[in-house]
Amino acid sequence: MEISQLYEIFTQHPVVTTDTRDCPAGSIFFALKGASFDGNLFAAKALEAGCAYAVVDNTEVSATDNRFILVEDVLTTLQDLAAYHRRELGTPIIQITGTNGKTTTKELTAAVLQQQYRVLYTLGNFNNHIGVPKTLLRLTAEDDIAVIETGANHPGEIALLSKIVDADCGLITNVGKAHLEGFGSFEGVIKTKSELYDYLRSKLEDASPEVCPDADEEVGYAAPFVFLNGDNPYLPKQAEGLDSVTYGQPGHNYDVEGEVVECNPFLKLRWRVKEGEWSEVQTQLIGSYNIDNALAAAAVGTHFGVGAEQVSSALADYCPSNNRSEYRKTERNRLVIDAYNANVSSMHAALDNFRLIADNHKMMILGDMRELGEVSAAAHQEIAELAATTGCETLWLVGENFSGTEPSGFAGELRHFKDVEEVKTALSDAPLNDRLILIKGSNGTKLFQLPELL
Repeated sequence: MEISQLYEIFTQHPVVTTDTRDCPAGSIFFALKGASFDGNLFAAKALEAGCAYAVVDNTEVSATDNRFILVEDVLTTLQDLAAYHRRELGTPIIQITGTNGKTTTKELTAAVLQQQYRVLYTLGNFNNHIGVPKTLLRLTAEDDIAVIETGANHPGEIALLSKIVDADCGLITNVGKAHLEGFGSFEGVIKTKSELYDYLRSKLEDASPEVCPDADEEVGYAAPFVFLNGDNPYLPKQAEGLDSVTYGQPGHNYDVEGEVVECNPFLKLRWRVKEGEWSEVQTQLIGSYNIDNALAAAAVGTHFGVGAEQVSSALADYCPSNNRSEYRKTERNRLVIDAYNANVSSMHAALDNFRLIADNHKMMILGDMRELGEVSAAAHQEIAELAATTGCETLWLVGENFSGTEPSGFAGELRHFKDVEEVKTALSDAPLNDRLILIKGSNGTKLFQLPELL
């Protein structure tokens, strides 16, 4: 079936699902395949559960019911349908990627834009080759603007997602040492994240001014552009040739500038549009590193006409609840929870920030960083050494990659744990009290299970 034909069906049944446990009545099921499952085998179940159609790529399955739509490849079809839908609606789209901070930046940007617009944005971190098209297929004609997060751990993935999203403007939060096993090197990270810039440049090259039929005059077109962190040592060079809305620290004539006022433990910042009045904002974010994320959201918002007062209000009201830069007081302890992801760059930022927080009883529970390849051992030793300098009394290191690390000169309590289950046992045997505890690790270490025990 051609995409245009499938799109006609989609307009009548504008809800898609890839999970037989979630089959709204009248929806379309896409039978995706993975390393250990084949959605084609569950397509009939999806129809029984309420789906109107099921898109499959198995001829034997498709022959059994006229509600099966046979395609060559289900995943490619899902992506192509999303791209087709996006172009049919023509909704302005901001695409966000980066090594660290992209989800927080996406959340803050959406919160700012929602002060004035109806905004579709990526839920959670549905930022991969499946999550992105599913997000785009939630677009409706009522949405004024969309904020789409895209992630990658291998070269070429941002290029693929950029073609699907076809953004009007892009934002790369930063580039850092993450997924080095997949990217091959830090240079590979920079190149892959910059694929967003490359795509926008290709749009600029392909664009041509519109011509007014009455006067035979060029009336121009909306050229793609980027929101650019001018303080980043790598991104300005990568963005050459693209128009930009700049943001960063004061003193550089950026379009939006700002700086940290204090961070103990919550970030307070001040910001302004170029040559405008300063606004001071008390956020609910932990970590001075969030200044860049907040300024990015302010740059997007003000560019799209959101007033400074509305921007400040949105930044102040946003409360993280996704294990990112989250501060939580329990009955027994004070927690800094950043347990969704971890790489060398984000570990440095979290530890540097933790050093600045004043508390008499500081502790860290750090989990492995994943996908670092041959530099993993050196990277984990580097982080252990840094952790020993933050003024913490107790340091717990969790996971195989941390197992051989011994920070030199650390006078506090040091313990190694095989996995989160061993940590949970230790907490059950000897509960912790009156501590400020940083919890930081890759999602695979499952440290997000610990707050309820602390």
